[in-house]
Amino acid sequence: MSATAPGSASLVLARNVVHLDPAAAVFKAMLDGWARQQSARFLKSSTIDPRRRLIERFEELTGLYPWQWTPAEGEAFIADLRGGQTPIQMSTARGYEVIISLFVEYLRDSRYDWLKVCEERFGEVPQEVFHEGNSVMHTVEYEGDPRRRPLTYDEVQALFDAADALPSRSGDRDARAP
Repeated sequence: MSATAPGSASLVLARNVVHLDPAAAVFKAMLDGWARQQSARFLKSSTIDPRRRLIERFEELTGLYPWQWTPAEGEAFIADLRGGQTPIQMSTARGYEVIISLFVEYLRDSRYDWLKVCEERFGEVPQEVFHEGNSVMHTVEYEGDPRRRPLTYDEVQALFDAADALPSRSGDRDARAP
């Protein structure tokens, strides 16, 4: 089954081809395979393309390929994005961690043969980058800007109760007006 799974190494990485830059060729094939696998799941390009760009950005920032990534690279990536003029929000960090984890999970799935390819060609295999000890934990229901959080059920009810009471109060004032 591994030879025919959408996104498997054998479908996107040409055999008997000597690449001038084998690491870059394998990385590109991994990205192409992951895109193919996501497309087979009927994900749209509006989901697939940003995910791919994030993985390319992660590779660019680390200067390493997926079979060289460690948790330290994931931590450095998030730490870098948290600094500067416009630090990312916690929810954005979690989203990035999830996307990188999905990519690594795809690479580590034996149905796609990337572990075998990496071991044979580079002597290393992709490992988990984010885990319980170094990733953003989901602790609250809403993690965005507190000024923009959705109202709770009780707050919505109080708002409507207050709104319902307004016409009767304004009617009372109109009746008393000269």
